[in-house]
Amino acid sequence: MDCLWGGGRVGFGDAAPDDVIALMNEYGISARLTFSNSLLKKEHLSDKKCNQLCKLFSSTKKEKNGVIVHSDLLTDYLKENYPELYLVSSTTKVITDFDDFEAELNRREFEYVVPDFRLNKSFERLSSLLKNQKDKVEFLCNECCDFACKNRKRCYENVSRKNLGEEVSEHKCRAPGGQDGYKFSLAMKNPAFISIEDIQKTYIPLGFSNFKIEGRGLGSAVVLEFLLYYMTKPECQLEVREAIYLDSMLDLF
Repeated sequence: MDCLWGGGRVGFGDAAPDDVIALMNEYGISARLTFSNSLLKKEHLSDKKCNQLCKLFSSTKKEKNGVIVHSDLLTDYLKENYPELYLVSSTTKVITDFDDFEAELNRREFEYVVPDFRLNKSFERLSSLLKNQKDKVEFLCNECCDFACKNRKRCYENVSRKNLGEEVSEHKCRAPGGQDGYKFSLAMKNPAFISIEDIQKTYIPLGFSNFKIEGRGLGSAVVLEFLLYYMTKPECQLEVREAIYLDSMLDLF
């Protein structure tokens, strides 16, 4: 759904919220609203659609649901009005300084914090975090954005303005390969890429257990490749892929 509070990507899904919640509850999965708009003002907090979604997501009994947020204004509003929802500090804040990231981890209002992907391999500082801090870190594994990009925050702000209905020109990524769109093969070459082997042999031994897969808005076929890579045993990937391809109920392309 298009939402005023939305951020990160501009998207217009057609799934009914009640159906989404029912599906998540059926499989015992915690659902999250992505309300990471960075430019919200007080008058935006009364938006009817966004409040209805928060009410729906906070009313489920089986699994506790959450909201990914950027705006401190929205953070305070959600804590006061929807305390049943846990909050996730969004990677759209582009926190690239480790001291700032650690300060974000120490904020009590957040259950999880997603650092900028360029902190993924800061192992010396990551290993020195306390256990309660490590439990809150949620790494973005498969970011394709150029590691040296200086305009990441500006790109996210452009999306925030679009979701607010402002007339803005399209942000043009000038990073190498930025015009080609997302490619998992390129993401795997990113210095910040977190592989299955990295998770098993480095991050878990260091005490980290939360990982985030990018993919909202990329299309079902691409998302399938992420799920096969990160969540399916190699020897079972072909069988799963075939079963999905042969399911006429699914529209992957």
